[in-house]
Amino acid sequence: MPHLTIDCSEQLADAVDRPALLRELHRLVLADSGSTGVCKTVFRRAETYVGDGAGGFVHVEVGLMPGRSEALKARLSERILALLVAHLPAAGAGGTTCSAEVRDLAGSYRLFPTVRPPRTAAAPAGERPSAARAR
Repeated sequence: MPHLTIDCSEQLADAVDRPALLRELHRLVLADSGSTGVCKTVFRRAETYVGDGAGGFVHVEVGLMPGRSEALKARLSERILALLVAHLPAAGAGGTTCSAEVRDLAGSYRLFPTVRPPRTAAAPAGERPSAARAR
């Protein structure tokens, strides 16, 4: 169920082995977050980049259902950075800038189609009875 967004400066977009990166990233996110299901990933090429790192940038954002500790999210961010550095040898050497953020999806998050049963009248407003299974 995790949602991943990868923003990548144009000069790196074709240099990254996207299938290999996504395969490893999906395994990492599912294993470390305890999520089930399939990662949904968007890879966006950024035509314009201004900032440190003349070699460009890669930023990974992971959206998870609420409930993980900040420590777990920080560890996952660190592991994502290590994975990016492994796929981008110039990272950290005055070249590529990498960043990662693991965050909670908003309470308004919905997914369609879904296998989760609809919310019942007995569930308090704002809670989904199957939220634990969606992680």
